Amino acid sequence: MSQTDFRAALLDPDLPAPNGLTDPQGRPAGRRFDVYRNNVSVSLTEALRTAFPVIRQLVGDEFFSAMAAVFLRAHPPQSPLMMFYGAEMPEFLATFEPVSYLGYLPDIARLELALRHSYHAADATPVPTAALETLPPDQFVASRLEFVPAIRLIRSKWPVHAIWQANTRGGPKPVPQAEDVLIARPEFDPDPMLLPQGAGDFIAALMDGQTVGDALEAAGQFDLTATLGLLIRCGALARIIPGELS
Repeated sequence: MSQTDFRAALLDPDLPAPNGLTDPQGRPAGRRFDVYRNNVSVSLTEALRTAFPVIRQLVGDEFFSAMAAVFLRAHPPQSPLMMFYGAEMPEFLATFEPVSYLGYLPDIARLELALRHSYHAADATPVPTAALETLPPDQFVASRLEFVPAIRLIRSKWPVHAIWQANTRGGPKPVPQAEDVLIARPEFDPDPMLLPQGAGDFIAALMDGQTVGDALEAAGQFDLTATLGLLIRCGALARIIPGELS
């Protein structure tokens, strides 16, 4: 009996118990294995339910449980840390035919994963509020901004923030439009914040290591003052690396 056979049988209730598997009395471990297999399946499904509450609400609890059974057979855990189980869910949803008509589901899954990763990210001390004010404009434009580990950026052609709000906080019915979401953790719990139009391009460029000036060119028209204010207020910036003045 190989580990591959054992794992396959453990995650698929349609497969028989692996050959050679016995109970403490040396008898074939059919019933005991079935109980163990069921416990594993229940635990993994519960981990997915905890990780993706909005996905579960959108598709319904019964459908989610059936979908989770398909997912866990295709994507068994790679780590004993169940808090990170489900990383493949966005890609799984993008190719899972029964939900193909819900095109926004993969991005909602990305948002929920980002919230979880933000929660478990390392702590960091953000730069003080006045840090940006001390830099001359020319030096600021040549500077690079580093983000604290908890920051995540989700960019979507769907109204992912509005969908998340409607299913967690009773927000209004989402309007079909693209939305960029910044996830920050200013205190204990991560919070998704809707970015002003165009700000996602700016922040994405900064995350790629571009200078403020280059990020401004990449972004085009957007509210820079509001965006910088948001980054400071939510403690998103870990460091400002001043640029060289020519």
